[in-house]
Amino acid sequence: MNETLRTIANRYACRSYDNRLPEKEKLEAIALAAVQAPSALNRQPWQVVVITDKSFIEEMDAEGMRLLAEAEDQSTYERFMSRGGTLYYNAPCMFLVFKKPGTDMDSGIVSANISLAATSLGLGSVICAMAALPFTGSKGDSFKKKIGLPDGWEFGISVLVGYPIGTGTPHEPDTTKIRFIE
Repeated sequence: MNETLRTIANRYACRSYDNRLPEKEKLEAIALAAVQAPSALNRQPWQVVVITDKSFIEEMDAEGMRLLAEAEDQSTYERFMSRGGTLYYNAPCMFLVFKKPGTDMDSGIVSANISLAATSLGLGSVICAMAALPFTGSKGDSFKKKIGLPDGWEFGISVLVGYPIGTGTPHEPDTTKIRFIE
């Protein structure tokens, strides 16, 4: 198996991070991998914001958890509470991918590149759509302003990155979902 396929096979959703911030060189390499993603007509309709300010991540986490706690359906809130009570699993770094409206596929490809690049560098990651929550609440405009998000852009996806606590297990691929037409 080649190195790329091994990285894909070993990637898992990391939900437990230690406090170490990955080295700047690693974060820069991951950010470069993000923007090297292919896009329709090479429009590259994304902006990647790398947040390493732990207090800012914690502030967004608290706002997201507050919104979940106030939701009518408590199932998502209870799920996060059972996993430690944090939306972002104490990750020291967050890659936010913002997109132009209607470009979901492109931002998804960017997040896959981020996650695979992190894995290849010995880091854990989890693709996290829940990072959208803080941008929808009462502090949303303040968060957008803090990261400098221009008008016309919207949340696409995020990837939490850091050094994992322990070793995770990749999911078992369901090969019954593969069909060949010959």
